[in-house]
Amino acid sequence: MFRINENYLKLQGNYLFSSIAKKVSAYSAANPEKEILRLGIGDVTQPLAPAVIDALHKSVDEMASADTFRGYSPDQGYAFLREAIAAQDYHSRGVQISPDEIFVSDGAKSDSGNIGDIFAQQNKVAVCDPVYPVYLDTNVMAGRTGSADPASGRYEGVIYLPCTEENAFVPQLPDEVPDLIYLCCPNNPTGTTMPKAELQRWVDYALEHGCVILYDAAYEAYIREDGIAHTIYECRGAERCAIELRSFSKNAGFTGTRLGFTVVPKALMSGDVSVHDLWARRQSTKFNGAPYIVQRAGEAVYSEAGRRQTKEQVDYYMRNASCILEGLRDAGYTVYGGVNAPYIWLKTPGSMTSWEFFDLLLEKAAVVGTPGSGFGPAGEHFFRLTAFGTYENTQAAVDRIRHLQIL
Repeated sequence: MFRINENYLKLQGNYLFSSIAKKVSAYSAANPEKEILRLGIGDVTQPLAPAVIDALHKSVDEMASADTFRGYSPDQGYAFLREAIAAQDYHSRGVQISPDEIFVSDGAKSDSGNIGDIFAQQNKVAVCDPVYPVYLDTNVMAGRTGSADPASGRYEGVIYLPCTEENAFVPQLPDEVPDLIYLCCPNNPTGTTMPKAELQRWVDYALEHGCVILYDAAYEAYIREDGIAHTIYECRGAERCAIELRSFSKNAGFTGTRLGFTVVPKALMSGDVSVHDLWARRQSTKFNGAPYIVQRAGEAVYSEAGRRQTKEQVDYYMRNASCILEGLRDAGYTVYGGVNAPYIWLKTPGSMTSWEFFDLLLEKAAVVGTPGSGFGPAGEHFFRLTAFGTYENTQAAVDRIRHLQIL
């Protein structure tokens, strides 16, 4: 008789956003007259930039002609896109990442989950708490953890890095040395950032102890303040200890189009084994590449018009973030984030739990956010709001929350 991967049975409940969707669906069915304002899942609302649309139309027309038709893409992605990424995301910042160290994919979420394929099951994992669920859940699925403790919600065998008000939501170097370290900056869900000098400490720690940092830079485009690294490779020695994951979803609105990339430097070695070569083999075996038309759309993001237009979209969302941050702060809420990231991390009133606050907002204001406890035990009594709605809906949602008068 066949057997299943029993590691899946260790997972706690439903995926966070599936649970939210079910609650919202039930509320909508019971209250069809209510307009629900969604500040929960980090999905964008602005249409793709004109330069991106033009590139899509042009490449679709290419697929209609035998002379310009494209089939399977190269394993790592088309050179035209990888060269644009290397030049503008890295070389422009004085970082020497070569195009052949870049692997184009269908998104950072996929790469975040799949990158574990090339690492041994015995590796000990460190994650921030709260944490983007994919980092932790995929390691549970892979068998790198024990079972979850019913009382704390934490998995055995995982090193948790608490991110709290006391440490400004910046993880501290652990006493127990991990093998794989997941960092996200700007952070999802807290919306906070780590100064470049602090990130350098993590790189130095990883080099000293032989760790690999899996660095999620999906929100790099939202950084506004000086002193924050736009890529971990701005830190000395990071090319020998870090893998960087990037996405086109939040900087260019590709949540429905799907495109991302992962940087695996050739200098990253395990003994005499190249981690770059392992990831190349994994991708060529299990992945057939992002569509040609989508890669052409990605290339257009780096054009002069594309850079200008996507920056305008990022600025639009950051205007929303300021609206939420300032509006709720003025109303008496304790809020964090929203300055270098499109997420606001709100402290729930009094002793209210994250899910209690979720239910209250939904039932009394028809506003949807994300319970902080869904990101880990340290997220309890916090709540994530996103800036990816329309400006009008964002304003309306803030007004509804203010008028609850629960403080």
